[in-house]
Amino acid sequence: MNKNGLFATITALLILCSVVLPAQAAFPENFDISENYYTVYGGPDLTATLIGDNEYSRGDTVTLNINMMNKGAVTGFKSESDVDLGDYTEEMLQQAEMQYEAQAVTAVGILATLKSDDPNIKVKSGPQEAGTLKQGKQSSSPTKFTIEINKNTTAGTYPLTLELTYMYQNNVQVGGDDFDSTVGLVTNKEVGIWYENKTQTQTIDIQVKKEPYFEVTEVKGELYPDEGGMLYVTYKNTGEEPAKDATVRVSAGDPFSTTDDQAYLGTLNPGKTAVAIFDMDVDEDATPKPYSITSEILYEDVDGHDQVSDSIKINTEVLAAEKGLPGYQLGTGIAFMALAAGLIIFRKKQQKE
Repeated sequence: MNKNGLFATITALLILCSVVLPAQAAFPENFDISENYYTVYGGPDLTATLIGDNEYSRGDTVTLNINMMNKGAVTGFKSESDVDLGDYTEEMLQQAEMQYEAQAVTAVGILATLKSDDPNIKVKSGPQEAGTLKQGKQSSSPTKFTIEINKNTTAGTYPLTLELTYMYQNNVQVGGDDFDSTVGLVTNKEVGIWYENKTQTQTIDIQVKKEPYFEVTEVKGELYPDEGGMLYVTYKNTGEEPAKDATVRVSAGDPFSTTDDQAYLGTLNPGKTAVAIFDMDVDEDATPKPYSITSEILYEDVDGHDQVSDSIKINTEVLAAEKGLPGYQLGTGIAFMALAAGLIIFRKKQQKE
């Protein structure tokens, strides 16, 4: 096929793709290399997909892996300058411009930003560079964002906004007038490429699971150094699902110890409470002040799977020892009282005699 035939074929294929499109925006004043043979319509169209499961638990800090694909297409073109057949210089420039115009669907220098409008979902990562994507290509590696889900978040769907900013090729002009017939090329060809910025937004939905969630609502009990005491801890299921056969287990660190580190709560339905009782020992040299004891709840979920809750803090306090006479002072006092009583009895006997 000769050059004219090849050009005619390319033109015919593009005509089949043409559609009614809006007028081309005005060129910048300094954008004037030579001829603008074509205006091509269409451009990049980025689609983002969350890789893996989108369902998470309240209190989680997770990394979202987002894949991107460029589904952009050339939707049509308009001829801006006619070329006389046989003018090989113009034909070569026209064909060169068409090759460049095909790159109009490439997204260059993608910058991805993830945003949350809900204060319970915090995006911990800043804007991420996502490279350049040609037409029909997808990212070679996912773009990563870390999010933090508040532990008090209600179960449900939370939309995140993904903002994608990039440059794309808006138009091309080519110029040159030195045609080398031996190689069939314009040897002094110049190319001017006009880029513009574009921003696309997309919603990425995440789900916060329906599941049991536990809080300590009340702590009773008096704990003293070298004595310990009974600790009464009320747990409430503030989640959306029941917890079956729930058992609470405490991890007693200094200054506490116990041989009674588990308590059975039974089935805790949403909104219901149960009291766990622990017999705690306290070191004799424990400093009177507030302390925190770690606990967790083992339970069976609605699907029959064994689960372990996040750590739940029990805030309690070691009280100062009750005031009283120390042992040696108490003994001395008793002895003194006995001596005083003996003297009184002795004097009474003397008076009788």
